[in-house]
Amino acid sequence: MKANFQDIIQSEKPVLIDFFATWCGPCQYQAPILEEVASELGEGARILKIDVDRNQAVAAQYGVRSVPTLMIFKGGEVMWREAGVKEKEQLVTLLKSFQ
Repeated sequence: MKANFQDIIQSEKPVLIDFFATWCGPCQYQAPILEEVASELGEGARILKIDVDRNQAVAAQYGVRSVPTLMIFKGGEVMWREAGVKEKEQLVTLLKSFQ
């Protein structure tokens, strides 16, 4: 998983990572919003969900302490990071700004 994760975040397209947990209520609220963002942006960005309970090493590497934590990577660099539920418009605007 880790090498694959590193490959994914090296993309020149923005990659939105959703660090979530299956037991997290706000994470469940965020999921359909991310699906809307993905359908609006299509190939312009990639969205990846990372279960922090199954991928503790990756979560620890990026200091994820609360879920959901959303991060945008481009070229392997963290471009933006915030914890908590985000609305579709904010995420679409952010991702477009990094395209």
